[in-house]
Amino acid sequence: MKRYGLRILVFCFALMVFSSSFLFAQQPPAEQQPASVAGKWTLYCKDPNGSTSSKFLELEQKGNVISGHFKGPNQSGGVEGTIDNQHLVVRTKTRDVLTFRGRVDGPRVEGVVQGNTFTGNFHDRGGTGSFQGVRSN
Repeated sequence: MKRYGLRILVFCFALMVFSSSFLFAQQPPAEQQPASVAGKWTLYCKDPNGSTSSKFLELEQKGNVISGHFKGPNQSGGVEGTIDNQHLVVRTKTRDVLTFRGRVDGPRVEGVVQGNTFTGNFHDRGGTGSFQGVRSN
């Protein structure tokens, strides 16, 4: 009888531990808010011809929708885009459309820029990579 009592006790304990795990199951993580990108950004670009130029973005943000203005050495115009958590995509509304794709990390952004006829690289004065920019406000 003692042997069966011990087995029943162990079984009940195991059942209690197993069933209590459902009570403490992890909840799915809360949806993250997109990174804040509103403001002025200065991008230092390595152009296809090997020279370096500065480009400027002034961005407005409503949730994950981006709008604003672009100014480069040869053209300027509006921008539109999106941000998903930290992933930013901005397209210029200019004669030669530029698409900036990058990852925002606080006051910095890194990624790539692609034009109608070229793909270029970015960097800020203190960094390296295919694209980096700094918030300038």
